[in-house]
Amino acid sequence: MHPYASVIAQTVTIYLLMVGSLRLFGRKELAQLSVIDLVFILLISNAVQNAMVGSKDDFIGGLLSAGALFVVNYVLKIILFRSKKLSKLIEGEALTLIYKGKLQTKNLSDAQITMLELEAAVREHGVNSTDEVDLAVLEIDGNISVLSHDFTHKSTRKRRAHKVLSKQQ
Repeated sequence: MHPYASVIAQTVTIYLLMVGSLRLFGRKELAQLSVIDLVFILLISNAVQNAMVGSKDDFIGGLLSAGALFVVNYVLKIILFRSKKLSKLIEGEALTLIYKGKLQTKNLSDAQITMLELEAAVREHGVNSTDEVDLAVLEIDGNISVLSHDFTHKSTRKRRAHKVLSKQQ
């Protein structure tokens, strides 16, 4: 096989493996990356780099390395799902930034969020002032959720639409 054809075949194989593995091991939403997901992505990219352009041994080593990372990541996700204490330790917990219009200055300081950043996040959610916010929370994925006086959730993140099945008679 021509060396360039081998590189193309290995790259396509790695691509298909990655897509299939992500589908098999699951991700609820790729837009919501936790610390564990970020580390996993960084390690996977390093593991398969040589497998795409290297020798046959590099290819097999990359496949084994990627497979091991997928399994370890999957098992860790199960452990974190079952152990709230370990999940809190590794992934952290949400912090209240504003409650009933009052700033939670200790939490703002702990999260190292400036007033300018908080005000910008509040405006992004369609609320004019922090005084009008009933609840603002720094989520564990780094997003800030905001509920205003009318208690409607306002989010700038695009979410996947859910299909509604209706019974036809």
